[in-house]
Amino acid sequence: MTRLVVLISGGGSNLQTLLDGCHNGDIPAEVVAVISNKADAFGLKRAQQAGIATEVIDHRQFADREHFDAALAERIDHHQPDLIALAGFMRILTAGFVARYQGRMLNIHPSLLPKYPGLHTHQRAIDAGDTDAGATVHFVTAELDGGPPIAQASVPIKENDTASELAKRVLAQEHRLYPSVVRWFAEGRLTLVNNQAILDGTPLPKTGRLLDTANHEAT
Repeated sequence: MTRLVVLISGGGSNLQTLLDGCHNGDIPAEVVAVISNKADAFGLKRAQQAGIATEVIDHRQFADREHFDAALAERIDHHQPDLIALAGFMRILTAGFVARYQGRMLNIHPSLLPKYPGLHTHQRAIDAGDTDAGATVHFVTAELDGGPPIAQASVPIKENDTASELAKRVLAQEHRLYPSVVRWFAEGRLTLVNNQAILDGTPLPKTGRLLDTANHEAT
């Protein structure tokens, strides 16, 4: 059984989909801990309600990113995870931290990478006149939101869309996308080789596999 540690900073809706998937058997994994850099993150309550161990490591209590990352790594390693999933974890990680977990750390980002790394992704897509927006799950590397993509889900941008309206539709796809990718990893189908995402022995394209949003399924 794959041991999974989830890192969060906020509400934890993607965390909830992973908890649900593990609980109902869709994901052959066990969430062994949820760690947040914010004590008031609602995702901690979600984990506690599911009987999952939680920890808070407040980044403001450390002199710099290196010291915070060292403390975070120590707590992660305590739980001996096979996989680390970033689910709305709003910290830029140091290169040393990322290297420590290379090939074992995933992130979900609310844009169709390589477009719009960083923040305010939905408004940036609207402002650019894009016809589609979406989300990407990727392996984490030292480059911010720049690791090898694994899978994407897209939604159309509607006329007169607001960033908040678009964000809700993208989030609904995130909730389908992330559990699918974590399941691939837990089943031993997904690996990182020479900075290339490999699924079922085949290198994935530069934008990853596209989720079938019509059927809401990724196999």
